[in-house]
Amino acid sequence: MTLLQVMPEHAPDEVLLRTGDEHRIAEALRDRGVEFRRWGLRGALTGTESSEDVLALYRAEVDDLCAREGLRVVDVAQLLPEPGPEWEEKARQARSTFLAEHRHAEDEVRFFIHGAGCFYLHVDGKVYAVVCTAGDLLSVPAGTRHWFDMGSRPQFAAIRFFKEKDGWVGDFTGDTIATRFPDLDALLSADA
Repeated sequence: MTLLQVMPEHAPDEVLLRTGDEHRIAEALRDRGVEFRRWGLRGALTGTESSEDVLALYRAEVDDLCAREGLRVVDVAQLLPEPGPEWEEKARQARSTFLAEHRHAEDEVRFFIHGAGCFYLHVDGKVYAVVCTAGDLLSVPAGTRHWFDMGSRPQFAAIRFFKEKDGWVGDFTGDTIATRFPDLDALLSADA
């Protein structure tokens, strides 16, 4: 379920907006310089397809976006459950890395093809928690403070776009704000 929840930066329990309506999500984010839209899905992907297969399925959209935005590096990032304790540790480490607030020198552009993840955008005194699911395209402007949560049992695959091969490198702010806000699991269970 795609979702936007907006909270004041100093009051994480106060919900200013909570919606699953993609038009309201796009409008609220557009006002902050963030692009949100949906691409049609090409079949029921499991997230286990090869990067080449995924990129081939979305070649027209990928090529168009790259040409319009000057994006030159494209890959597929995925983290899917595997049996055994090694996966648990891998998932824990991956999750903790991205839970720290950071920013990038270039736009962070992601198209989700499977599963879910949540981008928390720290903008203008508010936190915009954007739960992205399969079909969602999100473009976070360079310099935007944010963090990402993949949940306690990560299961997602996304096409990532960059201008430079090191475009994903984060500049961590040192702020512990992420520890005060509901994580992905809590956001999704609020409606359960």
